[in-house]
Amino acid sequence: MVVAVLALQGAFLEHEQMLKKLGAEVFEIRQKKDLERPFDALILPGGESTVMAKLMREDGLYEPLLAKIQAGLPVYGTCAGLILLAREVEGGTPAFGTMNIRALRNAYGRQLGSFFTEEEFKGIGTVPMTFIRAPYIEKAYEDVEVLATVDGKIVAARQGNQLVTAFHPELDADLRVHQYFLEMAKKESR
Repeated sequence: MVVAVLALQGAFLEHEQMLKKLGAEVFEIRQKKDLERPFDALILPGGESTVMAKLMREDGLYEPLLAKIQAGLPVYGTCAGLILLAREVEGGTPAFGTMNIRALRNAYGRQLGSFFTEEEFKGIGTVPMTFIRAPYIEKAYEDVEVLATVDGKIVAARQGNQLVTAFHPELDADLRVHQYFLEMAKKESR
């Protein structure tokens, strides 16, 4: 399995390390020519969603990535990646808009509002969750499966080939969320 990681900003290196530990082949997408390399799945890491959307458009990445996601490419968005995939963004503008969710940007406040907890993730069990200026999902619409909540707020969801988490599993040692994504991607690519 070859996984591309959008490497414009954010914790993309940490995602790469997790995927390599699980045996995936990984490469970074930084410019349009990187899209010429074939890949089976895509990670949209945390960072600043408006900056990432702007850079993708400026670098000619936005349209090709949108086409791949719409065509069924398995994609996993963490934090800002969740916002990029959301159909609706409270306090922001949708980017890809391919997932039937409404995201609330910076829902947990500023950097000082960052926190750690452990909660149940459907199909995995209790997982560590690190939140950094995180969004959450205000509303999950049709075809969206809620996978995890914290204090009644949706923090992980799946819709077909798309997975999102408001937290950063790449910042903890637990590999199970990334393993979940790779298994999901393998099923979707058959």
